[in-house]
Amino acid sequence: MGVSDLGVEVWSGSVATWECDRMGHLNVRFYVARAMEALVGLAAELGMPRAFSPAAESTLVVREQHIRFLREARPGALVRITGAVVEMGETDARLLLLMRHENGDLAASFQTVVSHATARELRPFPWPERARARAAALSATIPPQAQARSVSLAPATITASLERARALGLTRISAGAILPQDCDAFGRMRAEIFMSRVSDGVPRLSVDAPGASALGGAALEYRLIHLAWPRAGDRVQMWSGVAAADERTRRLIHWFLDPETGQPWGVADATAASFDLETRKLAVLAPEALEAVRKRVAPGLTL
Repeated sequence: MGVSDLGVEVWSGSVATWECDRMGHLNVRFYVARAMEALVGLAAELGMPRAFSPAAESTLVVREQHIRFLREARPGALVRITGAVVEMGETDARLLLLMRHENGDLAASFQTVVSHATARELRPFPWPERARARAAALSATIPPQAQARSVSLAPATITASLERARALGLTRISAGAILPQDCDAFGRMRAEIFMSRVSDGVPRLSVDAPGASALGGAALEYRLIHLAWPRAGDRVQMWSGVAAADERTRRLIHWFLDPETGQPWGVADATAASFDLETRKLAVLAPEALEAVRKRVAPGLTL
C-alpha cells in the first residue's frame, strides 16, 4: 500500500452500475460501504489486521461519521481511498478517509470517530502502544474540503424518540427489520445499513410542487451518530423531517428508531440539494417549490 501526504491507500476499486441510483451516480449507501471496507484496511495499518474478523478480541466501533459528498461517481469510475489519523485519545480516535477519483479529484471525505473496544461487549479500553506508534506515522490534518461546512460537529444533545417524532409530525420514511445479511461478523448491524434506510425512504420527503418532478436530489453533507447497534430480527423505523430550507439547500433530520422501545438506534443531520438530471448540476428551487418545502419545516427539530 502506498503512503501519501494524506495517509495510506486502504481501498481501491470502481463503481458498478447496480450501485447507482436514479440520479445515475453512486448511491450514498455505497459510499459508506466503501468507507467501512477502507476502515478495515486502516485498522490493519494501525496494527489490528483482524479487528473485524469473527475471532477478534478487540475492534473499532464507529461512533460518528461526518461525510462530505464532493464529486459524483458514475458507473465505471475508478476510485481509491486513503486513510489517516487526525487525533487519538485514550480509547477513541478521529480517523480521516478520503475517496478520490483517478485524476485526484476528491469524491467524498469521511471523518470517522471510533472507539477501541472489546469486540463483543463494546467496552472501550486503551489503545496499545503499537497502535499509537503507527498512528503517529499516519498523522494528518483535515483538508479544507473535508471540514464540516453546513452541519455542526459539536457535542449533541439527543432528543430523538418515537413519542417526540409523532409530536413533531415527522414522516415515517421507512420501516422494516434488520436481516442476517445486514450484520457484521459480530452479529451487529453494519454501519452502512443506517445510510441505506435513509436513502430508501428519503424520497417520501421530496418536494411536491410544479416543476419539482424534473429534479433529483443530492446529498451534500451528513453527520451520523450511532447510539446502539440492532441485530438480526430487530425492527427499525426511520422518522424524518425538514429542519430548515432555502432556495438552494434543505437541512434534514433523520431519527433511526426502535419501534419496540421508542428509543433511537442513531440520528443524522443532513444537508441536501436539488439536482438537475440534465445539466448534472445543483439546482435552485422555484419559489412555489420552496414554499412547499417550507410548509413541511418542523419547528424545534434537532438531533
